[in-house]
Amino acid sequence: MQPKTRKALKRMGTALLWMAVLVGFVVLVSAAVKVKDTTQCKGIVVKLSGDDENFFIEEKDIKALIVKNKDLNPIGKPVSSINIATLEKVVAQDPWVKQADLFIDNNRVLNIKVVQREPVARVFTTTGNSFYLDAQRDRIPVSERYTARVPVFTGFPTDAPQLQTADSALTAGIVDFSTYVLNDPFWMAQVEQVNINGERKFEITPKLGDHIIDFGEGTDVEKKFTKLLAFYKEGLSRVGWNNYTRINVAFENEVVCTRKDGTPPPKPTPPHLDSVDVDMAGTGDIAAATTTAAAAPAKETARHAEHTEKPAAKPAPKTTVKPSSNNKTPKPPAKTQRTPKAVYKPADKPINATKKHKTP
Repeated sequence: MQPKTRKALKRMGTALLWMAVLVGFVVLVSAAVKVKDTTQCKGIVVKLSGDDENFFIEEKDIKALIVKNKDLNPIGKPVSSINIATLEKVVAQDPWVKQADLFIDNNRVLNIKVVQREPVARVFTTTGNSFYLDAQRDRIPVSERYTARVPVFTGFPTDAPQLQTADSALTAGIVDFSTYVLNDPFWMAQVEQVNINGERKFEITPKLGDHIIDFGEGTDVEKKFTKLLAFYKEGLSRVGWNNYTRINVAFENEVVCTRKDGTPPPKPTPPHLDSVDVDMAGTGDIAAATTTAAAAPAKETARHAEHTEKPAAKPAPKTTVKPSSNNKTPKPPAKTQRTPKAVYKPADKPINATKKHKTP
C-alpha cells in the first residue's frame, strides 16, 4: 500500500472517531436536559441580604408572593414550565425588595436571592401620613412589624407620589441629612427630631439641651454639623446648655444664638455725645441724653453773650515772688480739675447721667 494512501486512511479514521465522540456528547446532553425538563420542582429557598437590624420582610413573605398564586406556584411543576422572568417581577413588586434574582439549581430547587431596601429617614407629612425614604430617595411604606431606627422628619408638605421640583430638592436634603447622621454616632444620639418649617428649612430638636437648632436647607450638611460641634465644645460647654432658645448654623462661617433672657445687644453710642451722657443704666433712653447734650451749647452761648456785655475787669496787681533762702524756685499751685462722674442706677429706676457744666 502506498504511503500516501495509508496516511489518508489514518486521517479519515481519526476524523470518524472524533465525530462519534461529539455525537455521543450531544446525545448525553440532550438526554440530561430532557430529564431535567421533565422533572418537577421540589421546593423554594429564599436568601435575604441587607441590613440585619431591619426585618421588614422575611422569607415567608417572599414565599407567600409566589405560593399564594396557583398559576405561579412552581412546586410540583415541571422545571421546563417555570417562567423565571415572571417570578422575578412578582417578587420585585414588593416595596421592601430592592433586587431579586431567581434560578433553579441541580437539585431542582427554586432559589430566590433578595436584597432588601434600607431606610435612611422616616417622614411625616402635614396630613399625618408617614413613610420611609431609602438612599435612592424612593418611598417605602411603614411596616406594622418593625420600626427602623432612623432620623425622623415632620412637616413634609405633600403626600403626592409625583413630586414637584421643590419637593424633590427637599427630599434630596432629607436623604443627605439622614445619611450623615446615621454614619455619626454622636449626632445619631443627639438628633431627636427634625421639623420642616414653612420655608422648607430644617429645625432640629436635640435630645441634650433646651434649644432649637436652625439648620437651614439640607445643603452643606457636613460643614454645618462640623460648625455646630465646634460651638458645642467651645461655647455651650462654658456658658451652659440651657442658656439659649435658638442656635442658628445656617449662616456662613458663624453661629447666631438667641438668649433665653432676651437680653438685647448693647446700643451704640451716638458720636456727638460725651461718654458720661450715655444711658449708663442700660435703659435705652438715649433720646433724653441727646436733648440734654444738645441744649448745653446753647446755654454756653447765652452765658458767653452775657459775659461780653460786662465791663472788663481790672488787671490783677503783679506779685513779686522773692527767692527763698534755699534758692529753689517755687512751683506754681496745681490746678484743680473736675472729673465728670457717671451715675449707675438699677434697671428698674432708670436715670440718665449727664455732664454738669460749671458757670464761669
